[in-house]
Amino acid sequence: MLKIEHLSVAVSGKEILSDINLHIAPGEVHVLLGPNGTGKSTLISAIMGFENYKVLEGKIYFKGQDITDASCDERARLGIGVMIQRPPTIRGLSLRKMVEICGAKPEEVDRMAKWMDMSAFLNRGVNDGFSGGELKRSELLQLMAQKPDLLLLDEPESGVDIENIALVGRAANYILQHSECGQKDCPNPCCGKNRDCSELNPLKESGHSGLIITHLGHILKYVPASHAHILYNGKLTCQVGDPVEVLQCIARNGYEKCVNGCCRRGNR
Repeated sequence: MLKIEHLSVAVSGKEILSDINLHIAPGEVHVLLGPNGTGKSTLISAIMGFENYKVLEGKIYFKGQDITDASCDERARLGIGVMIQRPPTIRGLSLRKMVEICGAKPEEVDRMAKWMDMSAFLNRGVNDGFSGGELKRSELLQLMAQKPDLLLLDEPESGVDIENIALVGRAANYILQHSECGQKDCPNPCCGKNRDCSELNPLKESGHSGLIITHLGHILKYVPASHAHILYNGKLTCQVGDPVEVLQCIARNGYEKCVNGCCRRGNR
């Protein structure tokens, strides 16, 4: 699905990422951990092709295609979707119209908005005056319409209360699954298994993948992530397994000890 080879990235002339190698196969969800300012958001921005993120060396491949020099909109059309920490406010464009632009039919917009508790926001400007939780739900509503093959989430728990993180987590899992989730008023019309999204793990069957930046790991209660990586000082210095175990390692020992091998040695 996504393959990054020897990627180095600079922002405003300063190298932030150095020699990054990452492979996310179809059906896999990876978690990216690391201290603030170490380059996590830079990596997601480079994958999405945002301006001001200059690739110095290396390649980015998506579904076998070299997208290193592709524009942001080209990558979106190929099937990459992103939720950033601070999305822009777009006055004069309603959220309803934006969701339709992202690919939803009018009747789908109402169904998805109801499920995301965003019905009252559809006629407002995109993100105009939204709270932290409302911003996350707005972004996810747009992503639900886009149906990306690769979902990039930059700190989905940031600024979100407990009630909203549950909704954010279920929505992220819905996007990754593209399948029945059993939730009340689920936007999938054929849904009816009366099971929570977190009980299902059909990602390998759906082929959709994800890369999630998280500090606290609350999102992992809802999204079945299988791999964890630690980004430290601009380098992927620790690439290990179970994300929950890696978070426990970090909580007990700190990032420096983890990247020096405690995760690999099992010293958690």
